Amino acid sequence: MVKNFKLLPSGMENESIPRSGLASDTVSKFIIPDHERDAPFFRALERNNIFLNQPQVEAVRHYQGPILTLAGAGSGKTSVLICRTGYLMAVKGVAPQHILLVTFTRKAADEMKERINKLPGVSWSMTKQIQASTFHAFFLKLLKSRGFDHEILSNERFKHITIKMIMREMGIDDSYQPETLIALFSNYKMNMISIDQLPEKTKGDKEIKEVYKRYEVWKRKNHKMDFDDILVNAYELLKRDPKLLLSLQKRFRFIMVDEFQDTNLIQYELIKQIAKAHGNLFVVGDDDQTIYSFNGARNEFILNFKDEFPTAKTVTLDINYRSNDSIIGLGNAVIKNNRNRKEKTLKGMRTSEEQVPYYGRPANTDEEAEWIVEDISEKVSVGTHRYGDFAILHRAASNSRAIFEKMTMDEVPFVSYVSDAFFYDHWVIKPVLDHLRLSITPRDFSAIEGILPTLYINREKGLEFIQTKELEQKKKYPLIHLTSMHHLKEFQKGKIKERIQWIKSVKGQEPLAAIKQIRSKFYNQYIDANDSQSLTLHKESMKEILDELEASAKRFQTIASFLTFINDMKRKQEDMKELMRDHKADVVKLMTIHRSKGLEFPSVYVIGVSEGILPHSTALEAGKMEDAVSVTMEQQKVKEAVEEERRLAYVAISRAMNELLITSPEYYRGKRVMVSRFLEEAFNKPALKKSKSQRLTKNADHKRTVTNSRSNTDTEEKPLITVLAWICNSPNCRAWVRIRTEPESKLPKRDCPICKGNMIVGEKEIN
Repeated sequence: MVKNFKLLPSGMENESIPRSGLASDTVSKFIIPDHERDAPFFRALERNNIFLNQPQVEAVRHYQGPILTLAGAGSGKTSVLICRTGYLMAVKGVAPQHILLVTFTRKAADEMKERINKLPGVSWSMTKQIQASTFHAFFLKLLKSRGFDHEILSNERFKHITIKMIMREMGIDDSYQPETLIALFSNYKMNMISIDQLPEKTKGDKEIKEVYKRYEVWKRKNHKMDFDDILVNAYELLKRDPKLLLSLQKRFRFIMVDEFQDTNLIQYELIKQIAKAHGNLFVVGDDDQTIYSFNGARNEFILNFKDEFPTAKTVTLDINYRSNDSIIGLGNAVIKNNRNRKEKTLKGMRTSEEQVPYYGRPANTDEEAEWIVEDISEKVSVGTHRYGDFAILHRAASNSRAIFEKMTMDEVPFVSYVSDAFFYDHWVIKPVLDHLRLSITPRDFSAIEGILPTLYINREKGLEFIQTKELEQKKKYPLIHLTSMHHLKEFQKGKIKERIQWIKSVKGQEPLAAIKQIRSKFYNQYIDANDSQSLTLHKESMKEILDELEASAKRFQTIASFLTFINDMKRKQEDMKELMRDHKADVVKLMTIHRSKGLEFPSVYVIGVSEGILPHSTALEAGKMEDAVSVTMEQQKVKEAVEEERRLAYVAISRAMNELLITSPEYYRGKRVMVSRFLEEAFNKPALKKSKSQRLTKNADHKRTVTNSRSNTDTEEKPLITVLAWICNSPNCRAWVRIRTEPESKLPKRDCPICKGNMIVGEKEIN
């Protein structure tokens, strides 16, 4: 199998495969002799086929005082949490009601209780008394015990409707995406940022702050709370009720927190308050897997744990039971390049000469999808794999478009976990497609409504006006009714007429050309002028999504065929939702790397491991600031963002149990891209040259200056880079020609300019 894939990444053919060391197989039965007091507990575990290694035993045996358990990927952290819970009760005599076990999902809490109940000497009555729950469930129960009877806002759609209602009252109902505002408000609360602390520098700042205020007032008036309010209200309750806090401290004398790297500030502060009296805080996590900074997660809680708790002990679980030595070795080689981390190198328990990571360098994302679907189909057809063995991981939601469509067209059963949003329904894309729909069906009123904001006309008022006028006289192009709206200025009416003329003219064009026109004529200007949108979604991300739309459209000759394809994809996505309800379905899993954390799969494809995708372009541009003096801060922002991207790459690699295949497209949305720096670093290649945005100096006026200069030293050696090229296939000719655009690489053949022989597509290293 693995056709099109190689043992080493492109440009690194002379390097060796990274491998981890192999761990000792010494386990508890050899570590703990029978004469030791707690030996009966470990012998009982062993009879239940639970054999703990040296660091696991050390963590389980820890009794009082704070402890940080650094749990590497696949290192058995759940077993440690479960066995320590049993150890506290069976060996140390701790009453189960004194134990608080905090997890991040209800499923994890339920599974832990089930496994604790199966421990030797533990009854179901004991297990029921252990408080094992999520942060939100635990603190909601606390609030209810103190008379809080608010309705919990769990319906996201209802929250969106509420935010839209507030924006309509403010007259800005087309300005912001409700889901993005809700995420923004959540981030404020998780980072304990009050409304009074929010900025008011721009019109957008003021509008967002006002929406936030009104949303909070609406919840209070209607006696409702969202999930973030549970933690905020609990924190405020404990601050003003010392007796309640004291009662919690007396009851929960042993606190354990799972997935500690995902903890945000308010969660950490809540747990610290309860643990403050006794200091018996047992946290388990991996700073190398901190990938949820957008949700407030901070790896400094692990990195600075010793500063917060000076007497804390640290135990490192460094044996990976999930993957083979070559997969673990690649993960080690990638993550070691992060500087802001706890030093640890994972070891494995098994080696494999055949199941090593493979690498592919497809021409673009569509070829990437073809390679992967072909590889999956072949493996399933010969009977070595099931569809359910495979997971395909990608960096951002828009990166899944090509693979989603290829699996759909080839009828490969799969489930996508990229939220429930359809790519072509994205709010950035929908107005563009609505223009295309109107070129085919001018009386599509849903599409008319969709384009009204791009004409700077309120959706509801504009559509209502058109429909009222339609009752008087129907028009082939109902948009023309808008020219009789009294409050519109003449230049606005002129723009409406121009838009109608453009819609009429575009029908016979190819969809790619039409989309490019939409962007260049008015849509890019609309996006750039709309500050409120840029506040809630990085402009680079919007451009990326639109670029992906163009990449999809270029495969079609007519607008009608492109729209038909989109409708087919939509119907098939609805069918796929049925598969999602069947947890036992034999399907390929398609998900973001973020979504995959905590999971494992026999075979993993990590797609888009190229510069600008992983690491993502927004991370490489993270340092852009208005304050031109803060060059150091700007560089620090880029460094932090790239380190989180590297952690994402590490998480993706470490999901694989047996097989790992990594692809790095050569062209991404029509532009040549290099293999990800994360792979180059892992194979000891020189670091990539910095992008313009990263090469910063300060001029005499302390303004940011972007420079192309490499160095003031003439003797500096230029690093080699790999480029695509036509290479002469004749044995006695060394001619080659660099390929600079994607279409060049697709030519069926090329004659050598020197010997007139055949040339083939290959790669060359140049300075």
